Amino acid sequence: MEINEKALGLGSKRSVIREIFEYGNKRKAEIGAENVFDFSIGNPSVEPPKAVTQTLKELLKSENPMLLHGYTSAQGDYGTRKAVSDSINKRFGVCLTPDNIYMTCGAAASLSISLKAVLNAGDECVVFAPFFTEYTVFIENAGGKVVVALPREKDFQIDLRDFKSKINENTRAVILNSPNNPSGVVYSANTVRRVCEILKEKENEYGKTIYLIADEPYRELVYNGVKVPYLMNYYDDTIVCYSYSKTLSLPGERIGYIAVNSAMKDNKNVYLAVCGAGRMLGYICAPSLFQQVIKRCVDAKVNVKPYKENRDLLYNALTEYGYDCVKPDGAFYLFVKALESDAVKFCKKAMDKDLLIVPCDDFGVQGYVRIAYCVSTDQITRSLPKFKELIQEYK
Repeated sequence: MEINEKALGLGSKRSVIREIFEYGNKRKAEIGAENVFDFSIGNPSVEPPKAVTQTLKELLKSENPMLLHGYTSAQGDYGTRKAVSDSINKRFGVCLTPDNIYMTCGAAASLSISLKAVLNAGDECVVFAPFFTEYTVFIENAGGKVVVALPREKDFQIDLRDFKSKINENTRAVILNSPNNPSGVVYSANTVRRVCEILKEKENEYGKTIYLIADEPYRELVYNGVKVPYLMNYYDDTIVCYSYSKTLSLPGERIGYIAVNSAMKDNKNVYLAVCGAGRMLGYICAPSLFQQVIKRCVDAKVNVKPYKENRDLLYNALTEYGYDCVKPDGAFYLFVKALESDAVKFCKKAMDKDLLIVPCDDFGVQGYVRIAYCVSTDQITRSLPKFKELIQEYK
């Protein structure tokens, strides 16, 4: 075969999330969208902040078209990078400059670039289960090997003892995603502190840098005043990968950034490696129009109230019916124990009722499913009898 077999394999079989999402689109065409309860994909249902839509209107009316649609610097418009670094410094008390920021086409690009920048062939990257399914693709594409650290099942915080056992002389990076996709768990300050202490111990033991990559597309989506620790405040060798897809409800616009900690050892070369990795992957010059939007709306946030209302409605109903659910403090996913050991079979039974939920085997945890509640409240309300029917069949 004269084409890349791995690429063929990935192209021939979508991620489990996308497979179910595409099935849902087909099913909606057959029986009507109102009859399909699609909880498969994390597509925000809350509209962008008014500041974003107003800024877009103003930009399109008043600005030089080539400012909006022409190339920026490869790493991003300087004014946008300054707005981002200034915002981070103000909110989290760090000391970044525009030359610590690389604008990207969303979180997937941020992660792919960061991993390509720090991993060499054979390096290991630790991920905390449950984890976003595409981490495996990004890590392996960068030449790395995926190592899975297990959670504590009682609360899905990190099992620190297991994590420590997974660090060795081949470890080059660790990805930490909080609030977590798919569980909605926010890792506590104590958990983060201990993870960072372990990494510092291991850096000293092996005499090498281990990079902590913070994957933070859900940082602003938290409930009841929960605080998400900012990892640069705990560990110098931190790279933050951020996306505005959820914060501003702009997933299709593909805009985010990489922030390299200025306190990192050899931070200038790490940033240059990020720039080089972006070049190797063809990820230079993030969308110009939305760089200008971010420059003006860097501290805007989506209204999380509808997500909290959906969480409470779904969590309270399912637990009342007898489902075992992890109550999420952030993101917009409910992590639910399947009603049989095989989560794939459970999801197929749910599919018979046109309930589209995602088995979490590919997320590194068996026996659980993910329900994306970033949908209309009406859809959740109408789906509840189906969830009740489903559990009654098992009883």
